[in-house]
Amino acid sequence: MPSFAPTIVFIGGGPRSAGILERLAANKPALFDGPLSIHVVEPHEPGSGRIWRYDQNPGLLLNSTAADVTMFTDGSVACDGPTVDGPGLAAWATGVLDGSIRDVPQFEPHIIEQLRVLTPASFPSRQLQSKYLEWFFRRAVAALGPDASVTVHRGTATAVGRNTGAPDGGGRYRVRLASDRVLEADLVVYSLGHTDSQAEPESARLADFAARHGGFHAAPSYTTDVDYSAIAPGQDVVVSGMGLAFVDLLVLLFEGRGGRFEDRPDGGLDYVPSGAEPRLWAGSRRGVPYHSKISSTLRGEPTGAPRYFTASAVESLLAAHEELDFRTQLWPLIAKDAGYAYYRELFTGYPERVRGSWDEFLLRFDGLDWYSREREDLVATAIPDTALRLDLEALDQPFSGCAFADHAAVQRSVASYIERDLKLRSSPDHSETLALFTALLRVYMELGRLVPQERLNSRSQQAVHGWWHGFFSFVDSGPPPHRLHEILALHRSGLLQFLGPGMWVRPDEASGRFVAGSFQSPVVVDAAAYIEARLPSPSVARSANPALTDLHDAGWGTEQRLLTSDGPHSTGKLLVSGSHEVLAPDGGRQARLFAVGPWTSGWGAGAFARPGTNAAPFRENDALARLLLAELAAFHSPASLTGKALT
Repeated sequence: MPSFAPTIVFIGGGPRSAGILERLAANKPALFDGPLSIHVVEPHEPGSGRIWRYDQNPGLLLNSTAADVTMFTDGSVACDGPTVDGPGLAAWATGVLDGSIRDVPQFEPHIIEQLRVLTPASFPSRQLQSKYLEWFFRRAVAALGPDASVTVHRGTATAVGRNTGAPDGGGRYRVRLASDRVLEADLVVYSLGHTDSQAEPESARLADFAARHGGFHAAPSYTTDVDYSAIAPGQDVVVSGMGLAFVDLLVLLFEGRGGRFEDRPDGGLDYVPSGAEPRLWAGSRRGVPYHSKISSTLRGEPTGAPRYFTASAVESLLAAHEELDFRTQLWPLIAKDAGYAYYRELFTGYPERVRGSWDEFLLRFDGLDWYSREREDLVATAIPDTALRLDLEALDQPFSGCAFADHAAVQRSVASYIERDLKLRSSPDHSETLALFTALLRVYMELGRLVPQERLNSRSQQAVHGWWHGFFSFVDSGPPPHRLHEILALHRSGLLQFLGPGMWVRPDEASGRFVAGSFQSPVVVDAAAYIEARLPSPSVARSANPALTDLHDAGWGTEQRLLTSDGPHSTGKLLVSGSHEVLAPDGGRQARLFAVGPWTSGWGAGAFARPGTNAAPFRENDALARLLLAELAAFHSPASLTGKALT
């Protein structure tokens, strides 16, 4: 590789960086003719990175089926670069077994067994996913061709500075690693995935309380990175949060301590303890776990693309309004699309459950606002069973307005809720839940493409990154169904108790213990251990990643700030442009400095997605890769490359 080759440094080498590398390879022949040097700084294995690394509990699973995972920008993706079909996780596993995919290392016996039993409907282990992601990274590197070099540095970047002594006048960057090695770069891409933050003031206060009283406190973190060995067998533990981090916690504290689940004749599970388990008291804002993934198939007519939340509808709103409001202008269209898909499946898949025909219903439904009395009357007439009428607010807050008389009432209500959720989402007779799931997923993927984030008012940007993301995750991004069966089994064993919705926790100095309860129940418990089972809130200013801390402290990057009715509010996310360029505190673009990931102010699409869905992360990867190549082409014209070669 010539010494003058233009250079890109990726800070972070997980699946998002791998996806951008693949797009660089696909777009390079058309946009950049010449040598290219790429450096990837990643302390873990490149491709899988920290979150999907192999070195974690083998019982931890994806919350997606093997058929729903791909890293390839397939033909469905609406992007300017060439699409490239390739195997998703399920097809890759088949290819490894039959020998058609050969560039894989020798796998351990338990991974070989997972490959053998994997089906498209399986929920794979994260260990197996790590092998797929690492294979994809190697494939992306190979696709870059002989005139590109990729060097992986198994370490951490600590700082980025400008090379003011360079002959080009300081246009290049210097990326310093923890090893004190310095990498020269023309472009720098921060691609760090989920990062930790220093404890928020309240969490720090709780940690100090636990330390002073000999207790245990786990601040928000990636669950598998926390050391829970200090929690003793039989110890009471308060847990706040019942999302995916909570599900992972159950794996580590129960099966991870030697317990096991056994099948029941009724299709449920029983838990057989090892004796090493603690007893958990769990609650959250909603008081229930995320909805499980769905195993049914659609019976009725397919709904296709969104009908109301469309490009033309959004364009009309943008033309009529300087700023858009998510809750009053966009959400009613999203809700109506969800209702359209849900009711279409009921009418065309279960005609015995409705009155009238789908065509008659749709003729009236089309002309009515979602939040209108007329729409409610239409549904009440057409859907006799009130339990089958879609209530998105009740779906979001299932126990809103409920007051529980005692502890037993909380236990019955939460357990019944979980049992009903399993029935709705795993029974072949309730595929309307799948129609709803699919409609929300389509809108979630389209929102960032149709709505420029800068055209949302501040309240709406908070709503999108807060309520909307939370609601979508609660409904569409839950665990495999068997995890909810495990929750019920643990509850029946007495090792998991529910605190209910509206959970609160406070430290009690008099007793030296954490006291917890629910605003909707008289039950109060206390324990010496408290786990906040959730990911940390994003914060560039308090980031535990030295590269992000340096970016903020140097004044090159800043947190996104929104003007709300209560004054300025920081989202904690790194402010970036719509093209993922790092923006300075004054809003100015930092030349050739880019950032992508859930901790940035972008739409925050994940690193991989379902095949054939025109997925947002693949569109973003392609656009960013093309921009990187265009920047290199402008910064290193053929004439300048020739001049450097001569010197």
